[in-house]
Amino acid sequence: MLKGIHPAISPELLKTLAEMGHGDEIVLADAHFPAHSLHHKVIRADGLGVDTLLSAISPLFEFDAYVEAPLVMMAAVAGDTLDPTVEQKYRHAILSTTGDCPTIERIDRFAFYDRAKTAYAVVISGETAKYGNIILKKGVTPLLTK
Repeated sequence: MLKGIHPAISPELLKTLAEMGHGDEIVLADAHFPAHSLHHKVIRADGLGVDTLLSAISPLFEFDAYVEAPLVMMAAVAGDTLDPTVEQKYRHAILSTTGDCPTIERIDRFAFYDRAKTAYAVVISGETAKYGNIILKKGVTPLLTK
């Protein structure tokens, strides 16, 4: 284990986050997401909720400040409804670790799948909430000053 690294972040996930460049995206997917049929780089995080992953990743991850919405979630399919507590839980996870939460955009289910295909990686979680997927767009990591 490393100090300061949340235990929900596996070595593979930490390596992936470090490899990503600005503008790269990572999908935090629910347990029902078709990750293996959409993407070649899938990281398993079974048993963990997306909110736990967001709490772990957010302190390490600079969200892209050059786009209107560096966070993207799936919109409800026509005739279906969203549970507003899912987005609230995700916002809270980010806010509690960073003090700010960027804008979240909602996009069509199939547009979300298309975007997931071009992401850097997909993380399959144990999240069971309906529409519990979120895409994070990485920004430019600021230089640390002493």
